[in-house]
Amino acid sequence: MHKEVILITGSSGQLGTVLAEKLQEKYGIENIIATDLRKNSTFNGLFEILDVTDYEAIKAIVLKYKITQIYHLAAILSANGEKNPLNTWDINMKTFFNVLEVARIHKIDKVFFPSSIAVFGNNIERLNTPQFSNLTPSTVYGISKVAGENWGKYYFDKYGLDVRSLRYPGIIGYQSLPGGGTTDYAVDIFHKAVKNESFECFLDAETMLPMIYMDDAIRATLELMDAPKEKITVRTSYNISGLSFNPDQLAASIKEVYPDFKITYSPDFRQEIANSWPMSIADTEARKDFNWKPKFNINLLTEVMLKNIALKYNKNLINS
Repeated sequence: MHKEVILITGSSGQLGTVLAEKLQEKYGIENIIATDLRKNSTFNGLFEILDVTDYEAIKAIVLKYKITQIYHLAAILSANGEKNPLNTWDINMKTFFNVLEVARIHKIDKVFFPSSIAVFGNNIERLNTPQFSNLTPSTVYGISKVAGENWGKYYFDKYGLDVRSLRYPGIIGYQSLPGGGTTDYAVDIFHKAVKNESFECFLDAETMLPMIYMDDAIRATLELMDAPKEKITVRTSYNISGLSFNPDQLAASIKEVYPDFKITYSPDFRQEIANSWPMSIADTEARKDFNWKPKFNINLLTEVMLKNIALKYNKNLINS
């Protein structure tokens, strides 16, 4: 087997921060090249400043380190993306085209492209949304992800480039602060609870959305990328399911630890986005093709999130 050397774009984001560490553990710290527009001051390892809209800059890093895999995480997310739609489209698509072309020309073994539940729109079965649903998203972020899924499949079909993808639900992790997504309330709420502050939620109490704990999201990513090529039957992007809950249920779980925690509701433009997304996800193909299965339920997620965020703020859990 040849040595794997992996390039990560957008490595300072919520997913990239944790994924970089896990890939370092798996392949060795010297074989992971993390990149972003600015360096994460806490990152330990090889890091390059990279603007992924610059094709020549990506190419230079690929050649310098003899890259064999690219995890392309750089993107503008759903809520932030709606503030400047044309810029979001331009950045999200240009960066992916650059990665695809560098990978094709320089014969990269595998490319990972993160998709999202934002690809779905109003005309779907919102409970247990199936893999092959209509994709008519309500945000430019979602539109860019649908396009990215199809371009990944095109590069596989036309050039044999091994592009793999997951449609992430809302990712919940304690390692970084929210990054501008519609599901980010489910991260921010834990920080407010630990700091003994009330939380104003930008979605209403009954808004059920699919979520996934960070550890499960990372594991799903690595399991997908490790799967034999012949096992990959979905060349757009795989549905993956973690758990589904609404803000009221999450607040109730937090109150098991912080009984005095207060939540109020003030829905904003993100409510309309959330209303167009699935409430739960069917991930039959992922379970069949690479044996995917989540491990975290809402109470375990709450326990781990509160414990680790309390450590960040040097606070003690009330019921610990």
